[in-house]
Amino acid sequence: MKDLNQVSEIELLQTHGAVIDELLRRGVVKTRNNRIGDYTEWLVCKRMQLEMQPNSRAAFDAIDAEGIRYQIKGRQENRPSVQFSAIRDLADHGFDFVIAVVFNADYSIRFAVTIPHKIVPRFARYQEHTNAHNLILTDSIAREAGVTDIRQRLVRT
Repeated sequence: MKDLNQVSEIELLQTHGAVIDELLRRGVVKTRNNRIGDYTEWLVCKRMQLEMQPNSRAAFDAIDAEGIRYQIKGRQENRPSVQFSAIRDLADHGFDFVIAVVFNADYSIRFAVTIPHKIVPRFARYQEHTNAHNLILTDSIAREAGVTDIRQRLVRT
């Protein structure tokens, strides 16, 4: 086994993903825990020099040096349309931008975008049973007016 201190973060996540896949195949586990959300917040904050907020902060996950608030969403998905976790109290304007990142199965980034709060409702659907909006995106989101493609900022160069 490799010395884990010498392995990159992406290699650690890839190894973890392979272990979870095998455990699912064997029926040992039924679901995947949400390591993607934690990794996405860590990656975005590190690469974009944002300050990560405590988990108790409901409306946003990070802020920049100017005080701009970001809600960060991550998903590992291979379907054309990706539904992200709930956005609560969208009308309250608790964040300025959503950063949405979709990872491929190998943790490479399929797409990553910054979406201004004012246009999030165009891509979100209200779900009465959860009292929240679900952001639903496809790869074409990066071509939408007002949306910024940030994939290259997140990929290690």
